[in-house]
Amino acid sequence: MPPPPVLFIHGAWMTPDCWDPFRSFFEARGYRTHAPGWPGKEGGTEAVRRDPDVLAGLGGKRIVDHYAEAIAALPEPPVLVGHSFGGLFVQVLLDRGLGAAGVAVHSAAPRGVPVIQPSAVRAVAGILARPANRSRAVPLPLPRFRRDFAHTLSEEQAVAAHERYVTPETGRIFFESALAPLTSRRRSPFTVDFAKADRAPLLLVGGGLDRIVPASLNRANHRRYRSGTVDYAEFAERTHWTIAQDGWEDVAAHITGWIERHVRP
Repeated sequence: MPPPPVLFIHGAWMTPDCWDPFRSFFEARGYRTHAPGWPGKEGGTEAVRRDPDVLAGLGGKRIVDHYAEAIAALPEPPVLVGHSFGGLFVQVLLDRGLGAAGVAVHSAAPRGVPVIQPSAVRAVAGILARPANRSRAVPLPLPRFRRDFAHTLSEEQAVAAHERYVTPETGRIFFESALAPLTSRRRSPFTVDFAKADRAPLLLVGGGLDRIVPASLNRANHRRYRSGTVDYAEFAERTHWTIAQDGWEDVAAHITGWIERHVRP
């Protein structure tokens, strides 16, 4: 029997292009892969840069609904693999009963997981300081990308990665995330029922050098779950740029091994 299909969900300031190495890795092992972009990001990196205003006002619910439609269009439930905000969307989609399993790599925090780590707060403080950013597409300048995403890269590597992958992003999702503790469970797009009994298996992956989503935040996320199969793996030398950082194959291999143990084709 062939392995299950895999649907990749990218994170903020990225497009599906960031999953190209992982897709090649998975496809070489027999997986059928899909990587639809967030609404407005279907055309890839260059298309978003040409018209970033298409992202203005895009919120979490619309993004999750978009992926729910993509999952429903597939002939069988896929394994969902998401990075950063994509990992948060994986958790919300599993909460909706979608997906054969989920992998949340350096995931943003669902409602109910406190974000108190200084480096995580610093990464979005500049966006939140300007309320108008809620309805704009906001950039990720190279210095911030290197400081928060990819601080172990050389200057040359960081410039190349920024030029290849980084786009402006909808500011609304950062406000929705920051205000989640003050938003009702029903109204927040990032609500997860941590006690849900029939949730598909979930793997949370953290990185010891991540400044945007510190490993401590991923561990706190893991501890909130009170039912079902929810595993945690941590890689000591991984930054937030883990899906393209040198050594990404180790993370991909761990994920495929976990899928083989928990999902029957």
